[in-house]
Amino acid sequence: MAQDFNNKVVVVTGGTSGIGLATAQAFAAAGAAVFITGRRQEALDAAVKAIGGRVTGVRGDMSQLADIDRLYDAVQQQHAQIDALFANAGGGSFAPLGAISEEHYQQTFDTNVKGVLFTVQKALPLLRDGASVVLTSSTAAITGTAAFSVYSATKAAVRSFARNWMLDLKDRKIRVNAVSPGPVETTGLVELAGPDAASQQGLLDFMAGQVPLGRVGQPDEIAKAVLFLASDQASFINGIELFVDGGMAQI
Repeated sequence: MAQDFNNKVVVVTGGTSGIGLATAQAFAAAGAAVFITGRRQEALDAAVKAIGGRVTGVRGDMSQLADIDRLYDAVQQQHAQIDALFANAGGGSFAPLGAISEEHYQQTFDTNVKGVLFTVQKALPLLRDGASVVLTSSTAAITGTAAFSVYSATKAAVRSFARNWMLDLKDRKIRVNAVSPGPVETTGLVELAGPDAASQQGLLDFMAGQVPLGRVGQPDEIAKAVLFLASDQASFINGIELFVDGGMAQI
């Protein structure tokens, strides 16, 4: 049974590429009115065109509270409530212990932790009772990766948010779940290897070797999991971490 989001309002942060873009496309195809965010206007415009349907792009950096306010102001101009929120905006870069700068720490935590926290908190007045919130965590939260400790710590925090927020929001019957992708072929992943195409392919090949299915994931595969968690089909699923990783975190 396909998820039906007709007459539903959905917000997807970090919706201009990768998992966010694929998920926004899937929500729009399922009939939702979708709001996406992105930091660069050119990328935001391109994403809105690619998504089609009832989609609105709001430029903003989710680590900045004023930008989050502007997002929800844009939603309120068109709708009275939000049915589903996918707090997805995030990112990271390599830095081994001994070379971690204060800037690296602050940027990663501001984007992945502060941004997620206030994206959800500031949505509360608009979230309808019974709404669904999905957070993007990562298999990195429970597996060790050299030179990736700061990013991994932020994703562990995100997973903890889901476990605690479902209790804070239980009286409103708002479900909060986390999706934890494994390696997914996105611009954000391949750019960790730098600009060289051969190095990027080498990273993908290495990551594929860590996955029992023998390949990296595709953004639309994560999108399907997010739509499930956000849908009525997951009405009795709350506070979980859903791994979409080809089995990587299970071995």
